Amino acid sequence: MRAAFDLWLLLRRRSAGAGDPQRLTAALAVLAFAVTTAVAGVVLGGLFAFIDRGQNQVGPEDDGLYIILAATASALLMVPLVTLGGAAARLAVARRDERLAALRLAGATTGQVSLLTILDATGQALLGALIGTAGTFALIPLVLPVSFQGDPFSYGELVPPWWVLLAVIGVVGSVALFSAGASLRKVAITPLGVAARTSPSPLHWSRVVPLVVFGLAFAALWGSGLAGLGVMVTLVVGGFAMMNLLGPWVMGLIGRFAAWRARTPATLIAARRIIDSPQTAWRSVGGVALATFIAGMTAVAAMFGDQQDQFSRDMSTGGFLTLAIAGLVAAVSTGVMQAGRVIDQAGEYRAPRLAGTDRKVLTTARLQETVIPLAAAVGLATASALVFMLPALGFAFLSSVPVLIQFALSVAGACALVLLGAVAAGRVVRIVLV
Repeated sequence: MRAAFDLWLLLRRRSAGAGDPQRLTAALAVLAFAVTTAVAGVVLGGLFAFIDRGQNQVGPEDDGLYIILAATASALLMVPLVTLGGAAARLAVARRDERLAALRLAGATTGQVSLLTILDATGQALLGALIGTAGTFALIPLVLPVSFQGDPFSYGELVPPWWVLLAVIGVVGSVALFSAGASLRKVAITPLGVAARTSPSPLHWSRVVPLVVFGLAFAALWGSGLAGLGVMVTLVVGGFAMMNLLGPWVMGLIGRFAAWRARTPATLIAARRIIDSPQTAWRSVGGVALATFIAGMTAVAAMFGDQQDQFSRDMSTGGFLTLAIAGLVAAVSTGVMQAGRVIDQAGEYRAPRLAGTDRKVLTTARLQETVIPLAAAVGLATASALVFMLPALGFAFLSSVPVLIQFALSVAGACALVLLGAVAAGRVVRIVLV
């Protein structure tokens, strides 16, 4: 135990040099953990504010509808937040797989490697979670101008209960340990495979089955009139979660198609990187899929609601607020994941450069590595939203120009944030290529 702890301190000091990108990796991991915790705290604080209002009967009688919708928005936002937390955990052990694999080959025990991985993951996760907890209190003033039920929230209403903050910290730590454990299994069991960077098995088409099942269940229950709002909300949230399961498989198909149709070296490089890790490609743009999904629901609510009605205005406000949060989380996810991948594949970035490849080609390839999955994610999310909207609303909303314009502008705004995150990661490429 003591030997493993001393070795962890040694590796930490070795990673602190200015020329080692591991130092930047640690900073990005802490940032991602902090953003995850801060946004989760604000979202859950809003949910409990609606619960308190419902219990105290503040505002018009709504039979708990505001609480149900707030819970739905919170559940939807938890998906990209957990994804961002997982990305932070993977960053926490990025560029350490090869070192830990070398230690295993040199005789280090599984227990020692396990302790090193746990110390890396939990140390950065707890630091980021503590910073994020403080960030929750700093972000609350940004939400105060938003009004629901004709009455804006006070600061005290939006502060989540203390046990909620502790639970968020615990979940962040658990996500870090789970993701670190996945990395640990690769190192502890197959160190030679990690050192050789063997290719993963391709994803299977069966990932499409759960989403189809959810869509058919939604259509059947809606048509029969047997399901209440709670069941419908569960199906919608579950359907989006299933879309996250389907997304990586779609990215693999898109990557292979892009490689087949590639006409420039940059496009071919980007396509090959997507094929190499379709899960990473999806995770980097999954937040935009959520934003697209929410944008569709918000646009339709604006079409079928009376904007003079308080509830309709609140529905629109809540939709745009959820959309803004999803877009910001997506931007942070893209920036963090791209930066982490650049660091993890530093050799693959340096080799073409040393062979004479123009830096503009590498930059274009990195941006296309985001643009191609981004377009696919928007298309997949739009199709998934239609699966749930068509049984309930038919094709009427497709003929409403204001609704389509609102949807297009909302999706464009979310995509712009994601591209901004990808551009921000360009500084890491310059550091790696130095």
